Amino acid sequence: MKKKIFVIIIVVVAVVAISGAWCYQMFYGSAVEERVTVVLRGDESYDEMTEKVKRNIAYHWVFDFYANYLGLDGGIEPGAYTFEKGMNTIEVVRTLKFGSDNSVRLTINNARTPEILAGKIASQIDADSLAILSAMRDETLIREMGFSSAEAMFSIFLPNSYEVYADISPEALVRRMKQESDKYWGDATRKEQLKRVGLSPYEVMTLASIVHEETNASEEMARVAGVYINRLNIGMPLQADPTLKYAAGDFTIKRVLDKHKEIESPYNTYKYAGLPPTPIAMPDMAAIEGVLGYEHHDYLYFCARPEMDGRHNFAKSLSEHNRNAQAYHRALDRMKIR
Repeated sequence: MKKKIFVIIIVVVAVVAISGAWCYQMFYGSAVEERVTVVLRGDESYDEMTEKVKRNIAYHWVFDFYANYLGLDGGIEPGAYTFEKGMNTIEVVRTLKFGSDNSVRLTINNARTPEILAGKIASQIDADSLAILSAMRDETLIREMGFSSAEAMFSIFLPNSYEVYADISPEALVRRMKQESDKYWGDATRKEQLKRVGLSPYEVMTLASIVHEETNASEEMARVAGVYINRLNIGMPLQADPTLKYAAGDFTIKRVLDKHKEIESPYNTYKYAGLPPTPIAMPDMAAIEGVLGYEHHDYLYFCARPEMDGRHNFAKSLSEHNRNAQAYHRALDRMKIR
């Protein structure tokens, strides 16, 4: 009898030991065979996100158990998650819940073109500029974002700093910027501002890009924006010199001449009324806010001051504007700017 009890005890201990070792292996043993990065998008459901992760790890039931324990289904932040070789299931779930330390502060600003922006982004994350530019010009991705061209999709890149993973893929980065843009324009205050200005977010970005190129004086951006809003409201061409420089492909032009006004381009706002087809640059936040909070006034014209201090003289009538323009051109002549 004692022998039987002893055998039973040995068996139970063995079963417990084996079960314990088995559970320990599944919870703490290696679940990731090779280093892998999984991109989780904001438009994916929780099940879709976790399914993409589980395709790259072992011990799925342990993943589900621990994910439920941590309340992971409360939401996973979209982004690129890197799982290193040898990570266990608990580490995988905790990475999804709390993020990893593989993050950088990505700053986006002061980029006139997608090419320049791609270069600036590449200097901050683990992707080369050609791959980033390729994603920004990918027709399938452009259509997915709801745009018709790379220049139009450029409008989703709002100047700001963003926390991203250093190895985020270019495609995931574009989708992240679209989410940030949607979040910005979905704000209740912003929606009220859009109603007041009578423009869509895309139109605001387009007009703000012109305002941004017109003046470096942030304190007069709302006034400049008010001039353009007045012109739009009465169907008057914007006649914005920066759009001519964009049409010419040369932002180094210092003096806009009559020949520039004859350039055949939808961006020639001397020839065609309304906004140009796309933004002509990345506007800074001061320009965006200048458009959203544009100044109500009766000005229809403005011209750079002859003092060349970066500010402008504003006019309500063409005759007054012509006098301002003559003074400015005399200053250009004195400085021999042709």
